[in-house]
Amino acid sequence: MASTMTHWERIRAAVRGEAVDRVPLSLWRHWPVEDETAQGLAAAMLRWQQRYDFDLVKMMPTGTYGIEDWGAETTYRPNPNGTRTVVKFGLAAPEQWPRLEQLDVSRGYLGRQVEAVRLTAEALQNSVPILQTIFSPLTTARKLAGERVLADLRRQPDLLKAGLQIIAETTARFAMESLRAGAHGFFFATQCATYRLLSEAEYREFGQQYDLLVLNAVRAEAELILAHPHGEDIMFDLAATYPVEALNWHDRRTWPSLAQARERFEGLLVGGINEWETLLNGPAEAIHTEIQEAMAQVKGRGLLLGPGCVIPTHTPEAHLRAAVAVRG
Repeated sequence: MASTMTHWERIRAAVRGEAVDRVPLSLWRHWPVEDETAQGLAAAMLRWQQRYDFDLVKMMPTGTYGIEDWGAETTYRPNPNGTRTVVKFGLAAPEQWPRLEQLDVSRGYLGRQVEAVRLTAEALQNSVPILQTIFSPLTTARKLAGERVLADLRRQPDLLKAGLQIIAETTARFAMESLRAGAHGFFFATQCATYRLLSEAEYREFGQQYDLLVLNAVRAEAELILAHPHGEDIMFDLAATYPVEALNWHDRRTWPSLAQARERFEGLLVGGINEWETLLNGPAEAIHTEIQEAMAQVKGRGLLLGPGCVIPTHTPEAHLRAAVAVRG
């Protein structure tokens, strides 16, 4: 079918569950080394978009950009995800949580990501929705202090909550600055809303209330917010109550399937592609079959075809082209 809609028209129609000329699609990956500067990240994002003409641009800053201004140190050790490794945590004792600095989001690592959005938005000229990637406050706390954050949550809850408040306020300011720089919304990732880490009661107390502080701060200004509960055994029903238009999760690896999610969430579903198996390994026929099956689960409505999370950096070009070619 010939394309008759713009990227914006296609995304907006999909969010409303209306018919589209073809099911929208977007893929995203990390850009190691290039992502260490605003100019490098913007150039990578633009090259990626110009090559594949995706219906949505998800900014791909390093997964650790939110902790380095608080003293964490990271390095890039080559890996298929393209992610950086924390070599020094930014917080060593629970007593430090209330003493976290209220960061100036126009400077440092945060300012770098705002500048990358500005450069990307200037080049794309509003031709496609741009989402800045932001992390939930508890996710940032976990990256900042490591797995010890789970002990602090249970043994020093008041100290941790003081830190989460500071992180949430900083994240909200960063999000607003990203909107002013040209982002149209957010990819809001939580890596802690999983029963493998916390009970639902614990997540509501230490996760949800701070998530909502961020989301409510930007809700009136953002056109599209996509929540991403990361991992397996996720708290999908909890995420489905958030003030967001879209949800993305590892639908090919964990409950719910797209069809099951359609019964539980009325907004845009983002997924259908198994990035570590089908997309990575192919062949093209398998990619075609998986995408067609994903579209069939929801009858082609209310769907943005995408991966469960970042695609491997070594995904073959032919497999990416196969995905783009079959979107409907």
